[in-house]
Amino acid sequence: MTIKQLAFETQQHLQAQTGTIFKRSHVYELLAAAFGFNSYASLCAKHIFTQGGVPSRHSTKYAESAGRRCLELDYPPETALKLVPTLSNYLADQDIGVIRIADIVAYLQYETYGVYETSRVDDLELDEFDDDAEDAEEDIDSSWPDFEFIVTPVLLDGLTDVAEKGNADAHYALALIYGSSYDPDNKTRMGSDYWYNEERNGRVLSGVQKEWAESYAAMLSDSEKYEHHLRAAGAQAHEAALLEMAERFDDPSFFEKLSTYSESVDATRAADIAENLGLHMHAWRWKTKASEQGNTVAMRELIETYDIGDQPQCWTWFYLAKLLGTDLSKDEYRAFHEDGSNYDDDIGGPLYVEGRDGVRLKPIGADEDAAAQQAAATLYQSIVTRRALVRSQG
Repeated sequence: MTIKQLAFETQQHLQAQTGTIFKRSHVYELLAAAFGFNSYASLCAKHIFTQGGVPSRHSTKYAESAGRRCLELDYPPETALKLVPTLSNYLADQDIGVIRIADIVAYLQYETYGVYETSRVDDLELDEFDDDAEDAEEDIDSSWPDFEFIVTPVLLDGLTDVAEKGNADAHYALALIYGSSYDPDNKTRMGSDYWYNEERNGRVLSGVQKEWAESYAAMLSDSEKYEHHLRAAGAQAHEAALLEMAERFDDPSFFEKLSTYSESVDATRAADIAENLGLHMHAWRWKTKASEQGNTVAMRELIETYDIGDQPQCWTWFYLAKLLGTDLSKDEYRAFHEDGSNYDDDIGGPLYVEGRDGVRLKPIGADEDAAAQQAAATLYQSIVTRRALVRSQG
């Protein structure tokens, strides 16, 4: 179901149930009002329609606002009275809801990278709507369905429409959706370039060969859409899109354009990407940011490489890691069998060892040591406060 289909079918249902002819443009306004918005334009500013078990704003909570909007559009009171339950029940039966684009992006990022953007953690499920919404409190369920149940035709249609109007978040959401179709481990989804090229060269295919060719063609189409939407979001300085462009296409724009550090960026990922691109100064800066956020692996890397010439700073990272429960001075080795399992003396056989030595720091003066411990304590308190805030908002 596309948005146009939703509007058309809603129009037909309302006319059949109320005995009143509704203009199509008015149906869009009534749909928006059914979810607590003063206009369809205000709904589309940050939200899209959903269908299915997606946590969203539901019409049952805002039914009366549709009646008021009906009166504002100069329909008679008796029509408004009939419309309220008719529209609300119809949308509930069709499982139509409205959700913020920002929440869709946060969910898709979690599906793609396993973490939410830090800046969106406080937003997800706490949808604070604009002033034109009737109520800021949301009835978003905390459980999200699987990816395939979220990416419905009406959601795709809504994202595409909003993206075409210049919404960077919508472009990025579409990039995440189309980018998810490329999975090197999913050979069935990728199809076959051989059969795809055979069909392009005029060979008539059938059966499994045609399915493989079509699957490969779909993958190519999704790949093109992915890059288009990703670059469109990046052109609007969308941070997450720029970072993904750096990772996927070796495009350094993220590091060139981002003049300040943003809490919405995964500092560890940014540091790794910068390192892969050979941008060592940026890698150092983002590893520092990751360390300040509590990443002890980044602290070790700073001690062993980037900050090796600054021993007081290295001791600061050492003390900070210790406050976080990690003693970087300890050696980390493990013995294992050829199959990768931990070594068992009772089994015997060839023994393999992997791991690393603990860090070794040069001594510093008492005053420098005290300053390093104080700096570590200050950073530790900042990390604890930040984590507590995230937990309270999550």
